Amino acid sequence: MPDTTTAPPAGRKRLVSGPGLLLVWLYGVMVVGAVSRSVYQIATEFDRAPLPYSLSAAAALAYAFITYSLVRGGERARRAALVCCGAELAGVLAVGAWTLVRPEAFPDATVWSDFGMGYLFIPLILPVTGMLWLRSRR
Repeated sequence: MPDTTTAPPAGRKRLVSGPGLLLVWLYGVMVVGAVSRSVYQIATEFDRAPLPYSLSAAAALAYAFITYSLVRGGERARRAALVCCGAELAGVLAVGAWTLVRPEAFPDATVWSDFGMGYLFIPLILPVTGMLWLRSRR
């Protein structure tokens, strides 16, 4: 009898294969990093820098949604993840530019500060890679 535990439901195209598996793993790591950072900062120091901490929480939500969509698979999930990757890239570019132009607005760094420099620029590279992968899975 064939093993169906890893097969996607009927009609749902698998997105987690080959490079997609690495993409899910990287997004999963970013979820853990962004959630850990934002939960700790919001719980202990929110009054000091509410904007950066809220932006880190937003990044965590974006990473979690994209991870879920990639694992879920299917055309609707692919399109939703593609839109979210675009929004994530816009956020990284906007916050990255904002932190360079007005650093005083960010007393503490966010996940997307300085285009993700604190995370080895992975927040800048990941959505571009994600969009390329998701477009190839059409």
